[in-house]
Amino acid sequence: MKIRAKNLTLRQIICTIIGAVSFVLFLILTWLGGHIANGLSDQQTARRWSDQNDTAQISCFFSQGVEVTEETILRFEAQLKQALQEESITSDSENPNARLWADAYSASGKITLQNGKKTVTAKAIGVSGDFFLFHPLKLLNGAFFSGSDVMQDYVVIDEDMAWQLFGSNDVEGMQVTIEGVPHIVSGVIERESGHMNDVAGNDVTCVYLSYSSLKEYGENYGINCYEIVMPNPITGYALKMVKEKMGFEEGEVACIENSNRYSFLSLGKILLTFTSRSMSGKAIIYPYWENVARGWEDILARLLLFRMILLCIPCVMIIVLAVKLWKKRTWNWRDALELFKKEVSRLGEYVRRLGKGAKNYKKKVEKEADLDD
Repeated sequence: MKIRAKNLTLRQIICTIIGAVSFVLFLILTWLGGHIANGLSDQQTARRWSDQNDTAQISCFFSQGVEVTEETILRFEAQLKQALQEESITSDSENPNARLWADAYSASGKITLQNGKKTVTAKAIGVSGDFFLFHPLKLLNGAFFSGSDVMQDYVVIDEDMAWQLFGSNDVEGMQVTIEGVPHIVSGVIERESGHMNDVAGNDVTCVYLSYSSLKEYGENYGINCYEIVMPNPITGYALKMVKEKMGFEEGEVACIENSNRYSFLSLGKILLTFTSRSMSGKAIIYPYWENVARGWEDILARLLLFRMILLCIPCVMIIVLAVKLWKKRTWNWRDALELFKKEVSRLGEYVRRLGKGAKNYKKKVEKEADLDD
């Protein structure tokens, strides 16, 4: 009997250690998942736009063959503005010029930049609106330009292109020519590296310029991405509004709520549809930043599965322990009820005594006040 008791104690110790380690690993993986999601700056525009958790970031990606023009975007903006006014959704900022939303659109293509005898043909992203609000790339020097600038002759180049054209990365304000037209280098960025970016298509030299310049001087593949950060008074409102006002068929556009894509429920849905996730009838070529985001979705969904398994281990152990204690209990429900009634009665008596003491103290204070008068 002594040996059996000793073995049982050892088993309990081992189970306790396993449960504790599993729970600690669960906490570590939970922190790691949150750290990864928060580190994806392309997906955090809503948080940067407002700290009240009342906005949402929505991205729309268009199928090949769907014609999206600047007029399409302007028409959408007008319809959205009218819809928000009709529903009395306004800015609560004290600044009268505060914007209710910010948006941007972009197109992929190819462009040739020249500096004297040096010429570089590279991947290009033509941007308009607040593109760099949604994509705060790491600047080595200089600054970003805005789609609302009067002059559209700015370019942002990566460090590789700066070295190829100028032999330096400190080239803010210098000029390059595109089809003989001068453009100013407003900034130089450090291209994100790593396996995820490489397989996502961010492993080649890239230049960012205005959409109008790409359309006029480069090889333009068409607008394939629209992004907006806007009010989201109730869950799903912004996504539903964008889908309705964009006006495309379901198979022509993929709309994603970036600000909610790494939540527990969103990652859980990915796990449930994991086998069919890559099967799509939409002919969409995602830009590199969306490929990176989708890649991390898959990783974080798997991480969620591991977290749930690790959490189940201590939970099952606690349930088993509770069942064992229940079976070994020496009381019944009648005893428990009687004990509960006694404790309630004791608590009531204690409260009454406190009330009586407070009443006596009040009378004493009032009596002393009368004597002083």
